[in-house]
Amino acid sequence: MSADLVLLDGKVITMNPKQATADAVAIKNGKIIQVGSKETVRKTIVKGTKIISLKGKTVIPGIIDTHIHVADFGRILSWLNLEGVGSIKELQDSLNQRVKETSKGKWIIGRGWNENSLGEKRFPTCFDLDKVSPDNPVVLYHASGQICVVNSRATELAGITQQIGSGIGKNQAGQLTGILRDEATNIVWNVIPAPDEEELVAATTLAFTKIVEAGITSIHWLILSPMEIAVIRKLNEQRKFSITVNVIAPANLFDEISKLSLKQSSSNENLQFSGFEIFADGYLAARTAALSEPYSDCLNEKGKLLCPQEEMAKTAAKITEAGFQLVIHAVGDKAVDAALNIIENRNATTRSKVRCRIEQGAVLNKKLIERLSEQHVVVSVQPRVVASEFSVWSAVDRLGSKRARWLFPLKTLVESGIRVVAGSDCPMEPLNPLLGIQDAVTREMYPEERVSVEEALRMYTVNGAYASFEENIKGSIEVGKIADITVLSSDPQTVQPDKISAITVEMTILGGQVINTKISS
Repeated sequence: MSADLVLLDGKVITMNPKQATADAVAIKNGKIIQVGSKETVRKTIVKGTKIISLKGKTVIPGIIDTHIHVADFGRILSWLNLEGVGSIKELQDSLNQRVKETSKGKWIIGRGWNENSLGEKRFPTCFDLDKVSPDNPVVLYHASGQICVVNSRATELAGITQQIGSGIGKNQAGQLTGILRDEATNIVWNVIPAPDEEELVAATTLAFTKIVEAGITSIHWLILSPMEIAVIRKLNEQRKFSITVNVIAPANLFDEISKLSLKQSSSNENLQFSGFEIFADGYLAARTAALSEPYSDCLNEKGKLLCPQEEMAKTAAKITEAGFQLVIHAVGDKAVDAALNIIENRNATTRSKVRCRIEQGAVLNKKLIERLSEQHVVVSVQPRVVASEFSVWSAVDRLGSKRARWLFPLKTLVESGIRVVAGSDCPMEPLNPLLGIQDAVTREMYPEERVSVEEALRMYTVNGAYASFEENIKGSIEVGKIADITVLSSDPQTVQPDKISAITVEMTILGGQVINTKISS
């Protein structure tokens, strides 16, 4: 068979156990028609075949990000980027330029500053911001995302006073400094006008460009609001989905989405509404994850289930009976137990393993892991979140060392035969999937739960495809599958583990079409 496109002289990691590696790949009509040696693949070359010499670069299946919030990512891309700003003066200069480009009274949002990178080694304050933006309300988020500084105009619009709650910064004179921490950041966020549909479509389109540049060919888009449904419909009408988009929506939007003409599409189309998510509990950082025993650093608190078991069961039945995937957000061990009760009931009712999915599955134990394995549950994690739980949110203090040992036990899950899939949780964490792979293989806390590079790659490829019932058409480089391919500058299996995130994406191929490339043919 003749090829449309041939990739030669590469180091192909197929993720196909029957043929682990190869030198070349041939593609025709968007599908892979040959994988093997250079000599074998050359036989598919005819007049008109496009040939790309990879010169030893590494080829992997197209990366699948199984947990991303695209609309929020797009919004943040339009914010003032303050990463690497080296002084308060430099921050003011950047803000001043944005003020000149912004109509009077409109909000200015920025992100990325870090006091440790500033020459002054201090937080910026409202007094610094007021000097360059007295009229436009301003909120600038710290690199951690859990601290922000606002100017006086934003303080006024948010109704912040010296008497309001904790997390609100004041100086020695008792004046508000504009610095807000943790839950106090929501006071301002809640008064910022939401973008309209047109703005959100533009922002989301920009996000997709960045996603492709990151070597990602498929995503599981976890939407958060009804507005995002309208955006998805608009992008679909405009045929803006070059990558595969699997939408997972909150369960409370089930009735609204089921009324739309956007139903589950076939697995070879670019868009499908694939599942609905029930939120069993919250998060460890806010102590809203439901634990069976109290938090170690707050003995009168152990979180609670956000959805009663009976209600969860009814909602799960509605989701699965309509043919959608059941997804349950469960962080704490009590929530995971409740989720498994529901899944076990559904599997018993349908007399089959219906491939349910748990988002997070953070605080586990041996018994819960056994039950996850028995029910063939897909566990969705975000490796950068795992790192942040320990380094930013002090998981050991929050849970105690005994429970923290079983926080995101990736290696144990993999060795138990559980399909673990990985995503970025972008924009809460960086988009870069190579950073996620690095985090999974270099885990500092409880290193016995590190996975191999090959195991991490599976989370972002074949397992990701399995999670959306697409394992027969994508996730590995083998004959007959869709030609979604990512080309990397180096092999993540041979570089130093702590250098994996520095690997660059050289080319992204979607359905046999080169969409993003740094390689000349």
